[in-house]
Amino acid sequence: MEAGPRDTAHDGGEQLSPDGPDEAPGGVTDDGPGVDEMSAEAEVEVELRPQRRLRIWQLAPIVILAAVGSLMFAFPLAFEFGDGGAVVAMLGLLLSCCAAGWGMMAARRVGHTWPGLPERGSGRRPDWRVVSAYALLFLGAAVLAVWRVARLR
Repeated sequence: MEAGPRDTAHDGGEQLSPDGPDEAPGGVTDDGPGVDEMSAEAEVEVELRPQRRLRIWQLAPIVILAAVGSLMFAFPLAFEFGDGGAVVAMLGLLLSCCAAGWGMMAARRVGHTWPGLPERGSGRRPDWRVVSAYALLFLGAAVLAVWRVARLR
């Protein structure tokens, strides 16, 4: 026995075509509400995709590398461990910078940006003042770190 609509009108009543009624009551209409059925209320858009966030397995190596690097950088500078202190401090600075770069790349991959810079894929150009402020801040920190390590000698 087939599952489907049956034509039971044998006595000359309304016949069904294989794909439904021949004409819809009131004619064919577009999908959706008509102009008079539209409400003046504002619609709320909801994002169905989950937000992209950094997971713990992405953050843990970055945080551990940054902590180890900063400790390697800080202890020789604070306690001056003889002749090898400068080498250990520079290695710690290198590890800290690697962790910072790794963190920035991971954050960029999930869509985060630095404050003042446009979002990735927006088509807008970054403001030169913001970029120069970031460059000066980074350069100042690098100069101070190298100067402090050089003073250990």
